[in-house]
Amino acid sequence: MTRLGRAVTSSSAVLLTMLTLSWSVAGFAAITPLAPDGHHQTAIKDMVRQLEARHYVKLDIDDKLSKRLLDAYLLDLDPNKQLLLQSDIDEFHRLYDDTLDDQLKKARLEAGYRIFNRYRERLAKRLETTIEKLPTLIEEMDFTKDEEIVLDRRELPWPQNQQEADEIWRKQLKNRVLSLKLTGKENADIAELLQKRYSNQLRRIEQLEDEDVFQIYANAFASLYDPHTDYFSPRTSENFQINMSLKLEGIGAVLQMEDDYTKVVRLVPAGPADKQGQLQPADRIVGVAQGESGEMTDVIGLRLDDVVDMIRGPAGSIVRLEVIPAVAHSDEERQEIVIERNEVKLEEQSAQGELIEITDAQGATRKIGVIDIPTFYMDFEAFRAGDANYRSTTRDVHRILGELLSEGAEGIVIDLRDNGGGSLVEANGLVGLFIKSGPTVQIRQANSRVGLEGKRRSSPYYTGPLAVMINRMSASASEIFAGAIQDYQRGLVLGTQSFGKGTVQSVNPLRYGQLKLTESKFYRVSGDSTQNRGVIPDIEFPPIYDKDEIGEGVLDNAMSWDRIPQAPHSYYYDLDDGMAHLRKRHDQRIAEDPDFRFLEEQLAAIEKLRDRRTLSLNLEMRRKEREEQKALQLAMENRRRVAKGEEPLASLDEDDKAEAKKDSSDSTDVADELPLTPDSVADTVPGETDEDDEDQPDPMLKEAAHILVDAIPFFQSERLAAQP
Repeated sequence: MTRLGRAVTSSSAVLLTMLTLSWSVAGFAAITPLAPDGHHQTAIKDMVRQLEARHYVKLDIDDKLSKRLLDAYLLDLDPNKQLLLQSDIDEFHRLYDDTLDDQLKKARLEAGYRIFNRYRERLAKRLETTIEKLPTLIEEMDFTKDEEIVLDRRELPWPQNQQEADEIWRKQLKNRVLSLKLTGKENADIAELLQKRYSNQLRRIEQLEDEDVFQIYANAFASLYDPHTDYFSPRTSENFQINMSLKLEGIGAVLQMEDDYTKVVRLVPAGPADKQGQLQPADRIVGVAQGESGEMTDVIGLRLDDVVDMIRGPAGSIVRLEVIPAVAHSDEERQEIVIERNEVKLEEQSAQGELIEITDAQGATRKIGVIDIPTFYMDFEAFRAGDANYRSTTRDVHRILGELLSEGAEGIVIDLRDNGGGSLVEANGLVGLFIKSGPTVQIRQANSRVGLEGKRRSSPYYTGPLAVMINRMSASASEIFAGAIQDYQRGLVLGTQSFGKGTVQSVNPLRYGQLKLTESKFYRVSGDSTQNRGVIPDIEFPPIYDKDEIGEGVLDNAMSWDRIPQAPHSYYYDLDDGMAHLRKRHDQRIAEDPDFRFLEEQLAAIEKLRDRRTLSLNLEMRRKEREEQKALQLAMENRRRVAKGEEPLASLDEDDKAEAKKDSSDSTDVADELPLTPDSVADTVPGETDEDDEDQPDPMLKEAAHILVDAIPFFQSERLAAQP
């Protein structure tokens, strides 16, 4: 993810004169170099002071850090190594390898701006030339030639000269043209579309501000401490607060820029996009249109905040999005999604309960209560005001729990899938609904002092069968809750390995902007950190996410896992004794379940493509690969349909038409489009895709209920675990 940030410097007039960029493009004003101002100098002074004094990780701002900062900054600017040349890199290392640390201490930022202006010059000139020559370049492309493009150049060397850089760009341009040709577009239409796209990108480059440069540079510095330490400019601070309060109007999606694309990172639970059901995390938005008939505007290459402004809008209005689905096999696959905007309503994101019925191995109907918790929330303002009816996760779950038990629930499943965390107070309070008393989490400060949080006084609690569902996107407070339930052997943890965010951040004011920094670390009552490792389920489900691509451990400079002494705590049941039996029953069920078999086939197919490093630029080869992927997907879908007693499809197009007929008019609550905030992460949840199954639980939730029914005998009082 490109980090947006700001920098400050009192650079000399001589240096700025040397770096002056003076070129113009038809329709664009002359681009001049960017430079810091006094606000940025103030901000970097405050950042250095707070990081040195308060951050959990103690780093020396020395020559070693200087080199790390330079490398991180260069890759933030040009991650695909396609614009800066090796000669640029050599020059910057010669000048700044051992000087950036000294400049930071003096609040000087000229190096950050000089590097950025060089990068900006390279990109602007590249775009200018491409726009001018694009029709000719397209006509000269030979799509019968057997050549390939490298998909990820991050580990490759920088271009040795301009000729190498030209070749990298040529192949990238050819790949984009090829993708559009596969959608049936003619050369003239492709040239018009790409010229518009590159002009948008050039306009974005021309519209960059000093503030943008500082934010990139300041965050390259902050990220050396850990991936959750960030500088917020005043504008970013405002968006961060919007993301926390969710009080704007829109569709309810968190967005980020990835290359030239606006990518969906996650959907606000119960928001219009989430309810409508078509837009998914990792989808890329390539076009936005207003109303039911407004013209579709190409947004590839536009600034993120510009795209956000286009997607936001008043409640009740319509926005149409053209997206490249996350599951698309190539960029030429497009889908139009119609969403009705609405306002954010906190109540829509509170805990929700339902009673589901399953048939056990003996054919009996069993009732299991499910409590879905999207986030750990608390209305602190109402609480401080003494409002007896203030909303909180714990209070809502307590109420829902009573309702489900009164309706005959034999066990409770707490669904924390895609719950990215929230209030620590609420995580502790929620554990208290399921244990008599005791610690919930240990928190170690930067000075190594460890404190305990938990349920200090005994009070009534639910003693029956309990399971917790997690996935790779369950993080922070979710991991505290799941880890505590597991450590107490109070319930089963089901799903996939969680995210692994075991650190605590605070947002602190600067004289200009804000700094979010990591000040402490979570530990389970067992003594294990949740950092990096997360929570490992007792029974694992097929992993929808690639843990090598998503999770704390893949983030740069993530803190390592460690452990401290365990805190005294009780053990409620001997659930370990029944685990072999429960896993055996689980394996038998999913081996016969069409939805699980379909999921595993999909994951196997994705795994084959996961290690792919190159992509063919031969038109017939790409067309063949595309048809093979569609045939494979169709075969998998039809095997699932036949196993469920449904009619097979003649083509995937038939399935697409059926999906298009579904009613999506229920997108009525909670909305906001937001640029990605530092702790936002992508998340997806598989659910039922058949129209007739709308009232049925998704396959994983249904399987969790079966496991809990199997486990009921192990939650009896005579199966109590030995106390420590």
